[in-house]
Amino acid sequence: MSTTTAPPPAPIAPVHKSAGNDGDRYASFHVPWSEHLLSGVVATLPRLWKRLGNLETFALQQELADIRIERPVYIAGIARSGSTILLEAIAAHRCVGTHQYRDFPGLMTPVWWNRALSRQPVSPPVERAHGDGLMITPESPEALEEVLWMAYFNHLHDPDVSNVLGRDIDRADFARFYTEHLRKLLLVRGASRYASKGNYNFTRLAYLQSLFADARFLVTIRHPVHHIASLMKQHRLFVEGERRHPRALVRMQRVGHFEFGLDRRAINVGNAETIEEIESLWENGDDVRGWARYWAHLYGWMADQLKDDRQLAEAVRVVRFEDMCDDAAGELEQIRLHCELNADANMEAFAGQIHAPTYYRPDFTDRELEVIHDETAATAARYGYGEEVGIRN
Repeated sequence: MSTTTAPPPAPIAPVHKSAGNDGDRYASFHVPWSEHLLSGVVATLPRLWKRLGNLETFALQQELADIRIERPVYIAGIARSGSTILLEAIAAHRCVGTHQYRDFPGLMTPVWWNRALSRQPVSPPVERAHGDGLMITPESPEALEEVLWMAYFNHLHDPDVSNVLGRDIDRADFARFYTEHLRKLLLVRGASRYASKGNYNFTRLAYLQSLFADARFLVTIRHPVHHIASLMKQHRLFVEGERRHPRALVRMQRVGHFEFGLDRRAINVGNAETIEEIESLWENGDDVRGWARYWAHLYGWMADQLKDDRQLAEAVRVVRFEDMCDDAAGELEQIRLHCELNADANMEAFAGQIHAPTYYRPDFTDRELEVIHDETAATAARYGYGEEVGIRN
C-alpha cells in the first residue's frame, strides 16, 4: 500500500447518453411480478427456507461427500470500486464457481433451484441497471451472498450499531449452513474454488478468516475523485429507478443491497458519531462531503485493520481500480498468484475487457475538489494515492 500513482485526469464535463438511449433508461429496474412474489415467499419465511436448505444438504450427502471449501476468494470494497469487473475476471477461470443472477430467489436451496431452472431457454445479454455498460445474463456472476448473512444476523444493515463481525463471533448454526451452501454451489457449478463479491464482507474479513484459514481476500479501492463521482451518479440513478419501479426497491432490500437508492444505509464500523455526521450531510444535500467522509472513514478503518492484524494482512491484496485499467494483464496475473489459482487462458483473456469507464466523467467544481481533498487525502495516501487528491491540474 506504499506505492504511488499519478492522479487521474482533471475532471471534465459528464458524457451523456444519446436521447435515443435515455427514453428507456430505467427499464432495467423492472422486476417481474413472478419474481417479486416468489422472493417475497422466501423473504417472509426465512426459518422455513433454512430448514429446506438443511434438508437439501441431507438429501445430497453422497454427492457432496468429496467437495471441500479450499482457499475461497473474497472480493470486498465500497461499491463502484471495480469489484464487479474483478469478479467477472476471476469467474472466467475454469476452476472457479460463483453465485449467478439466476440463483435468486432460490438461493437457500441452490441445487434444487438450479436443477428446476435447467430447462429454461438461454436469455440474451442486457445492460444491468447500473447503466455502466456491463452486459449480463442469468448466468453472469453476481453478489448474492448477503441473503445468507441476513438470514442469521439481524443487525448487519443497521447504521446505528457496529456492523463488524470479528474473530470472536461464535455462530455455529450460520457457519455450518454457510459452509454447506458453498459446497452445494460448487456442486452446481462443477467448480473446485469459490469466489464471492460482497461489499459488506468488507467488515467481516477477520470472521471469514476464522471460518476458512486459507481464504484469500481482495480489497478493491478507487481514486476518491472518480470513486465519489461514480457513487453519486449511481445513487441518483437508483433513486429515480426505484421511484419509477417500486418493486426494484423491494428487490434490493431482499438481496441485501443498501449502497444506493431510496433505502441507502451507511456501513457502521464502530463509530456511530461519524455515521451520524455522514447521514446528516447526505440528508442536507451535501453529497460530495458526505461521500468523501464515508470513503475516508471506511478505507481508513480498513487500513487500520491491516496494520493491526498481521494474519489478515498477509491474506489481503489491495486492488486499485487504476492499476487494473493501466495494466490489466499484469494486475490480473498478480491477483491470480495471490489467490493461488492455476494459470488459465480464459482469465488471462479477460484482461482485454478491462478499461477505464467512458460513459461518464466527473464534473466537480474547484470547491468540491477541495472538499474531497480535505476529507480523503490522508486516507488516500495510505493506499498510494498522492497528496494531490482532489486538486484540479
